[in-house]
Amino acid sequence: MTKVHPSTTVPDLELPEPAGVQRKDSNTVVLTVWRKSLLFSCSGFTVFDAEGNLVFRVDNYGSGSTGEIVLMDAAGKPLLTIRRKKLSLGANWVIYDGEDVVDPRFSVKKHSSLLHSKVLAHVTTPCRRRCRGGCGAGYEVEGSYSRRSCTVYDEMRRSVAEIRRKEAVGGVAFGGDVFRLVVHADVDTCLAMAILIVLDQMFGSRVSLIDG
Repeated sequence: MTKVHPSTTVPDLELPEPAGVQRKDSNTVVLTVWRKSLLFSCSGFTVFDAEGNLVFRVDNYGSGSTGEIVLMDAAGKPLLTIRRKKLSLGANWVIYDGEDVVDPRFSVKKHSSLLHSKVLAHVTTPCRRRCRGGCGAGYEVEGSYSRRSCTVYDEMRRSVAEIRRKEAVGGVAFGGDVFRLVVHADVDTCLAMAILIVLDQMFGSRVSLIDG
């Protein structure tokens, strides 16, 4: 069976505290994302590093009535909880640390204006976090998720993360369920993966991981 993990040499990852993966240096991290749970009868994601080691996982059992997805590390420890806002019809999502669903860390909103048609979504920090000295980060996602060609930009218009198709290996082409997540030094790897999950819920062509 053709391996799905990256062939590119990338830095080792220190598997995370709830706040996210800690980097050992400032280099770009390249992960391979497989839109499939390793558990039978589950929907989700399985994410590998350059050595084929499991880094992140999402395992959703059946249909979720809470509109909630949990991003876990390889051992099953919750890192981030991603929850759809009620009555938003899938256009607004919030991201929480760990399993805490009281104080959102980020909010992701689907772009709805006809202007700037390349824009897919906006990622912001809730106002109350900024007022308490939070990071105040804001990101914008552009491109096409269905084509696995997206870029996440920060407020300075710097590319901080990318979703790319995975190159064919030995003449074997990968479909849309196996692709790369490229994370640069200026963004948390867990956040980049959470943004990818939200994009999949907003724009994925297959059945959502959770029910409406």
